[in-house]
Amino acid sequence: MEGKICIVTGANSGIGKATAIGLAKMNATVVMLCRSRARGEEAQNEIIDLTGNNNVDLLICDLSSQKEIRDFVSEFKSKYQNLHVLINNAGVMLSKKLLSVDGFEMNFAVNHLAPFLLTNLLLDILKKSAPSRIINLGSAAHRMGKIDFEDLQKKNKKGRFFRLYGSSKLALTLVSYELSRKLEGSHVIVNVVHPGLINTKLGRDRSSTRNGFANKFLKSPEIGAETSIFLASSPEVEGITGKYFAKKKEKPSSKDSYNEEYAKRLWEISTEMTKL
Repeated sequence: MEGKICIVTGANSGIGKATAIGLAKMNATVVMLCRSRARGEEAQNEIIDLTGNNNVDLLICDLSSQKEIRDFVSEFKSKYQNLHVLINNAGVMLSKKLLSVDGFEMNFAVNHLAPFLLTNLLLDILKKSAPSRIINLGSAAHRMGKIDFEDLQKKNKKGRFFRLYGSSKLALTLVSYELSRKLEGSHVIVNVVHPGLINTKLGRDRSSTRNGFANKFLKSPEIGAETSIFLASSPEVEGITGKYFAKKKEKPSSKDSYNEEYAKRLWEISTEMTKL
């Protein structure tokens, strides 16, 4: 991966940090997108010390803010001429309904609209740097999600937090497949990865008792990062696009995720929501 420039969102902890470490060990230039400067700098220094790779950069961005996403892209493009890998890793799993600064339900804003906007704003440099790769962190929870075009953000529905999270991941999977169709022939591939049940800070606002029980069955972030690193670096997936991966293998996603009519409509709505 020497000479390859990679963005990893949410790279200061969990799967994102493990992914950044894996890519840095391969001598990639890693750009960490993090919300907290203090936590980001701590992770950045740790990654450099661990890997011996000094080409680990840190840029600050709160992905719940569309303005900050635009500012991040401007800063990135002012520093870098190429982008070979974009890993949309960052995500939230909130049990309480919160709104982003732009007025969107927070799970929907961070898990769907943020990677949608970030990816679209970086498409020009990804195309210029082709062959390049986009990896979107999905989840098996997308199978529990539903796309209701009358209430996409589930603002008017009561339901378990997992349904909110699952719906945001279903939305991301749908537009990932749509983007792969739009990019046909560009040598930019787009794939979705389910990292597995991983012990991270995702869902940290849930009760400690429930978290303690669940943590017994969770795997390490390093295991969770394996498929993302594989999709970012392996020659085996060159040219493979619009697929869903788990444990480094192609897997089928949910029936709804392949609905092209849903995908096209959701793409149009997401474009309006992000003012693209």
